[in-house]
Amino acid sequence: MGTILTSRTKEDNKIVFEVLVDYEEALQLKGNLNNIHLFSEDVATVDTHLARRGKNESTYYLLVPKELRKDFQFKGAVKCQKIDTKTRTMFVYVIDKIGLR
Repeated sequence: MGTILTSRTKEDNKIVFEVLVDYEEALQLKGNLNNIHLFSEDVATVDTHLARRGKNESTYYLLVPKELRKDFQFKGAVKCQKIDTKTRTMFVYVIDKIGLR
């Protein structure tokens, strides 16, 4: 997990952050320096569930909560990334909006 050490606002209303992250977390970027998104675990306040189905309940479904389904249309490509920290596992899904990529 990282920490924002400093922030400053530029003239064009963009904000420059200085971020401190663990070495292992930096490695998960695999050298990518563009299309980086910052998020905080503390912002995740909507509860959801994990459903298990199939033989021996071997298939897992991560359910999208009703509160987050508003205006959600699923027709684009989906990519997933697993982020492991010492205390948590996070799955980040990237879903293309309809025909916008």
